Amino acid sequence: MITEPEISDEILAKLGELPTQTLIDGLWVDDWPQAMIHGARPVFPGQKMVGRAVTLRFVPHRPDIFKDKPKAEDSPEYVAFELCGPNEVLVASSVGPWESVGGDIKFYRLAQLKVGGLVTDGSVRDTAELKGYGFPVFAHSSTAKQGPAVMQPWGVNDVINCGGVVVRPGDAIIGDDDGVVVVPAAMAERVLEIAAEREEVEVVIKKDFARTPDHPGSTTPLTTTPGNSLRNTNPAAKHSGYSTSGVPSGRSPRAAMRLARCSKLAQSSQTFSGMMPQVIRNPNIWQPRQ
Repeated sequence: MITEPEISDEILAKLGELPTQTLIDGLWVDDWPQAMIHGARPVFPGQKMVGRAVTLRFVPHRPDIFKDKPKAEDSPEYVAFELCGPNEVLVASSVGPWESVGGDIKFYRLAQLKVGGLVTDGSVRDTAELKGYGFPVFAHSSTAKQGPAVMQPWGVNDVINCGGVVVRPGDAIIGDDDGVVVVPAAMAERVLEIAAEREEVEVVIKKDFARTPDHPGSTTPLTTTPGNSLRNTNPAAKHSGYSTSGVPSGRSPRAAMRLARCSKLAQSSQTFSGMMPQVIRNPNIWQPRQ
């Protein structure tokens, strides 16, 4: 089995600085599938989470499965816990959204290990105690139900399906108030490059809108060249609704003027003084958000 290269602590920290929606956009540019874990919402809003995935797979309860499952500290959930630390996030796939993957006593160990976070498409118990543990928790909901009567922990660091998304051990897991996104280890550096640049140009565009209020449809971010001239360097422009002059097909002269202002603003701002070569290098990052 091929093992993906580990995401460095530096890259991981930089990914954690970006909003989840920007990371989704970065994956979308390279045609990666949907990467937001459905149903995983912040149990305690306002916390940012980032870490490499340690996966835990639950299976439906069956007497023979329960009999064969290792006991005590060798039980799969405890094995998974011991793989966690400040730069890891435990990702647990449940058999149902309302089934508990754990609570107070079990997750106290995660607090001791200073885990980077916990994510599940199931639910968690004992939220009053979990809040005091301090680590971010993302789940479908809280519940009073017991988990063992319904499901058993079985697989550790398998490739799992959590909330409709494939999670591979070592993938970057980033969570904020908008949800949880999985960035494949193989795409981490590429997504960081695209997403960071996209964040920069959106700041430029918002500055221009602040100066001259208008409908967002009047601006489509495009590549630019020095001297405030607009040019679309994307060979696929004729398939994307852009004209070869750099103005979106069917756009008015006002749109061209706004695009020129965005270009000028970007070039005159110290914050974005180094942005132009990046824009030209990665023309596809300016595809419009949906």
